[in-house]
Order: sequence, then structure tokens, then C-alpha cells
Amino acid sequence: MKMAAGLLLLVCAGAVLYSARAQDAYHGLPDDYKKGVDLALEQLDTHAGVHHHFRFLRSLAKSDIESGFGVKYFYHHFYLKPTKCAKGTTVSTPQTCPFRNDRPLIDCAVCYKTAQEQIESNPKPYIHCIQRPRLTEQMRITRTEHCNKMNYNSGAPTLLASGTNRQ
Repeated sequence: MKMAAGLLLLVCAGAVLYSARAQDAYHGLPDDYKKGVDLALEQLDTHAGVHHHFRFLRSLAKSDIESGFGVKYFYHHFYLKPTKCAKGTTVSTPQTCPFRNDRPLIDCAVCYKTAQEQIESNPKPYIHCIQRPRLTEQMRITRTEHCNKMNYNSGAPTLLASGTNRQ
């Protein structure tokens, strides 16, 4: 009996630590990358087929290029995870909603330009989010090409081939 109680305590502690680490993942992002995550979350919130809040889970790839005069280009590939909080419910902060484990992750790629630390509307920020099982190789290629073209058209080096890719 003591062993079962000890094992249960260990599992509960692990779940709490995992949840806290996921909350810290968003808070640990640099502000410029949080802006891209926020764009993706706003897009999901406005989609009629989405019924729950999502939270940032983790980054898969990040890169940025500074092109001078306070202008930067960002690329961020990350996962969002559904929560148990229904869309439309008032929550003080979505980061407090517990994750659900019965739905697939959302795979997102965003790229955008900032000037003086504000997202620019030209070129229009690119946001592509899809359930992970539905993501195809062609979609990955299209994402990469779109983000590279965004930077190439402005005279900036290619974001994804710049060597500044970091986690």
C-alpha cells in the first residue's frame, strides 16, 4: 500500500512539474517570438472549428535576421497543445488552463517582419497551423518557401538558411 501511494505521489509530482515547465516555456520565450505565438493563437481563436483554448508547448526551430535600422525577420516553428478550457470562457490567463491529452498537437510555423519591435503589416505575417497528423511534406516545403521568399523579396538573407537557427 505504501509503495502504491509513493508511486501515485511520484506520478502527480511529475505531472505538476511537466505542466509548470510548459507554462514556463511561453514565459521563457523572447518577446519577439511571443508575438508570433500570439498571432497563431489569435488565428486559432477566430477559427469556427476550434472549440478550446490552446497553449504554447515548445519551440522546434527559431531564427531571426537583423537587416538594419531596427528591422528584423523572424521564423518560429512550434507546437500548440489543446487545453480543457472551452473557447469563449473567461479565463484570467490561458496559461492556467490544463492541457488535454486526447487531441493532437497543432504544428505552427510563423514568419514576420518587425520594425522597432512591432510586427509590420507589409509583408503580411505568415501563419500556418495544422493538426500534426495532417501536416504533409508538401506543406512543410510551402512554409519554407514562403518564409524564404518573404525575406528574399526584401533583400534580407534567407531566414532558414542563415545559420542562426536556434532552439
